[in-house]
Amino acid sequence: MVITTLSDWRSPEVLRDPYPVYRKLREVSPVYFDEQRRRWLLTRHEDIVAVLRDNERFSAEHDVVTSSMLTSDPPEHTRLRTLVSKAFTPRSVRELAARIQQIVDDLLDAAEPDRGMDAVSQFAYPLPITVIAELLGVDTDRRDFFREASQKVAVGIGPIDDPEVSVRAREGRDQLVDYFNDLIERRRREPRDDLVTALIRAEDEGESLNHFELIAMLLLLLIGGHETTVNLLANGLLALLRNPDQLSLFASTPGIEAQAVEELLRFDAPVQYIGRVAKIDVEISGVRIPRGSILRLILAAANRDPDVFDQPDTLDLRRTPCPHLSFGMGIHSCLGGPLARLEGQIALSTLIRRYPRMQLADGVLRYRPATVLRGLEALPVSF
Repeated sequence: MVITTLSDWRSPEVLRDPYPVYRKLREVSPVYFDEQRRRWLLTRHEDIVAVLRDNERFSAEHDVVTSSMLTSDPPEHTRLRTLVSKAFTPRSVRELAARIQQIVDDLLDAAEPDRGMDAVSQFAYPLPITVIAELLGVDTDRRDFFREASQKVAVGIGPIDDPEVSVRAREGRDQLVDYFNDLIERRRREPRDDLVTALIRAEDEGESLNHFELIAMLLLLLIGGHETTVNLLANGLLALLRNPDQLSLFASTPGIEAQAVEELLRFDAPVQYIGRVAKIDVEISGVRIPRGSILRLILAAANRDPDVFDQPDTLDLRRTPCPHLSFGMGIHSCLGGPLARLEGQIALSTLIRRYPRMQLADGVLRYRPATVLRGLEALPVSF
């Protein structure tokens, strides 16, 4: 099956397993023009790396629900990233380890009496939203509000064939903007030791964030800071449960968690693809791409490119090297990648070593109708 219509992207078949489609595209037409969406689809690791490294010929500025440093080019991108990166230094991330461990332990203690849980709503979701909420200084007791609003936005990123999805995406964004507008005013009156206050005060060579940039940054940090980690945890756990030998390897091998998380990121990428725009006429793998063309870089396809990864459709926690592109590459590489990795390592190693014989519970697995942020609606497991 090659995707030829917009509905193909959101079909239950492709949402459940897009990788055969990616493989077909990569084999038949690695630089493929989607006539309906007027997008160029790139699926080869080498081609995508070349585009991500080339900021002279390709721009990150393209139409998205929320404009931010994710979709800006230098020098604006450099200024924005410099201002916020101070909160995500390796040292500041490491200092969160004890708190992450405490949250994980509390979540598993709560699920223990039931001898099982929905690993999405009871584990994969509450961990990262609690961590990012505490970092930002937002109200952790409004987790349900953040989840509902951010998921409206997340589902609206990517190809949309239902006008209601677009309406809900805007609704979710507006709800979060209203919340952050109120929070910013509160922090201006009563500063705290949190990231919102730090961003309000942020200065670098006399530069600071204006109100629009601050709102965009908070939206990016809240949504990007938990949606992708939810998918890393749930998709990764599902992959392990479907590969009992690798689950057993994880449970019995001290120190494997860092290497294991890299392979899980490769195997089922939380972010399936990202966009770029050609600034000039370019040629990719012998195909001419006109200036102004929108490119869809399918990171998940690159992560299973057999020219780079041996037996790419096999989960191998000992795989090394593992040059996956799940966090992007270059100046736009995911700023929160180190935090997501740390959360993944602590959460999955604690869960698996506490319940090494964990199994999938009965039920049909359903994926959210989101083509960019690939994730499960629920993942029932029994201990």
